[in-house]
Amino acid sequence: MEPVLEIKGVSVSFPGVKALDEVSFSVGKGEVVGLIGENGAGKSTVLKVLNGIYQPDSGGVFVDGAPVRIASPRDAFDKGIAMVFQEQLILPSLTVAENIFLGREEEFLRYGLISKSRMNAAAADELRKVHLEVHPGRRCADLTFADRQMVEIAKALSLDGRIKGDVTILLDEPTSMLEKKEIDLLFGIVEDLKQRASIVFISHRLEEVLAISDRVYVMRDGKVVFETPAKDATVKALHQHMVGRQLHHEYYREARQAAPTAVPVMEAQGLARRNSFSNVSFTLHEGEIIGIAGVIGSGREDLAKCLAGHKPIDAGTLKVGGKLVSFRAAHDAAACGIGLVPSERKTEGLVATFSVAENMTLAALPKFVSNGMIRFGDEEKIAHDWIVRLKIRTPSVRTKVGSLSGGNQQKVVLAKWRVAGVRVVILDHPTRGIDVGAKEDVYELVRDMTAEGLAVILLGDTLEEVIGLSSRILVMRDGEIAATFDAARGKKPTQVELVGYMV
Repeated sequence: MEPVLEIKGVSVSFPGVKALDEVSFSVGKGEVVGLIGENGAGKSTVLKVLNGIYQPDSGGVFVDGAPVRIASPRDAFDKGIAMVFQEQLILPSLTVAENIFLGREEEFLRYGLISKSRMNAAAADELRKVHLEVHPGRRCADLTFADRQMVEIAKALSLDGRIKGDVTILLDEPTSMLEKKEIDLLFGIVEDLKQRASIVFISHRLEEVLAISDRVYVMRDGKVVFETPAKDATVKALHQHMVGRQLHHEYYREARQAAPTAVPVMEAQGLARRNSFSNVSFTLHEGEIIGIAGVIGSGREDLAKCLAGHKPIDAGTLKVGGKLVSFRAAHDAAACGIGLVPSERKTEGLVATFSVAENMTLAALPKFVSNGMIRFGDEEKIAHDWIVRLKIRTPSVRTKVGSLSGGNQQKVVLAKWRVAGVRVVILDHPTRGIDVGAKEDVYELVRDMTAEGLAVILLGDTLEEVIGLSSRILVMRDGEIAATFDAARGKKPTQVELVGYMV
């Protein structure tokens, strides 16, 4: 099969890091190629080279067999390469149509003005490809995360029919925040696309990679270390090539799951938020992990944000440490010992331009200030301690956190709340977009936290994760708690039992 897109011997270096080391990689016409590896393995760097964000130090990119220089994302687009990023690039203040055709408005000029009606009509055609039933004139800020993801994909698909050559779409973790029905829809769209486009698919969910890909490349430490037809691969074998070791036989560390104490840390009674959830009651104890399961729109995401002070509660009472509390903002919740690890770590959990050390101490800055001056030595020492403890891969404590891989960024967010000394940690999709090796590290840390008496509220990335980690599970449906399951060690409910109450 002749490749429509290829990189040969590409190397990319940053200060102190060789991100890609003579990587070669190809995509055939109508082929779905999976690209997997641990965080920091180089996957996203490959995609950014193909998208014109990074320029290779050596080696080259070839489109339809011809060498090309891709100067920018717009240049990549013009050459038939479109990328859907893991961290969405949708502009919330713009409409769906404006986002789909951002930078290509000249296609809809009439008498020097942009014809919104023509743009909306063209956008409607693209939305039909992804089966998204939203008005093209609707603001993206009003859409759900899953709908915004489909808008991103619709934007990539808008290449079809607008260029003469072959189309290649780069999907970087497209399913990380989608529910099963949306993932099934996306996979159906990908199958349809194979008639007129090629796909590069990055996901840390190895089952998905095997389900949708024709071939799989495995990367480790900036190199391609393995290539295989997907039909010949297994999850276990791929994991071994990714991390150089077998998948831990006890992935969720259930052997470390201890019974919680009788000491209540958080008590919710009749909590409600208009148009989101109502009559939510539970008691969270020291050392306990309460998992909250539910589909998108069940109310669990808003509940987590309310408990962390990011959104107000309209009714009900909340006690922390036996005292009634009311939060006007997130800092009120933090002052009461509650920390949120958000699903959108780059925009909500970190300050990308700050260093690793600055991010780790951000929620506890007064502890590191004397006479109005930050004690940088103390800040660096505690950051170094957590870097070692959590195995964070970073050149130094002063490295900008935005330059780290997703898994290492998530560890920095977790370290931030440990430094702050919170008693309750709310984990909203804590392993979203991170690889299996980094997930094991996160699970180990969660068990460390509960062993020290911290309490956890978990919105897992998958049902399996919620079941594997939790001591107790609340199932939400239509804004209410539909069922409660004991999930003690050795007495875990099944996914089927939970799904029966979710839908």
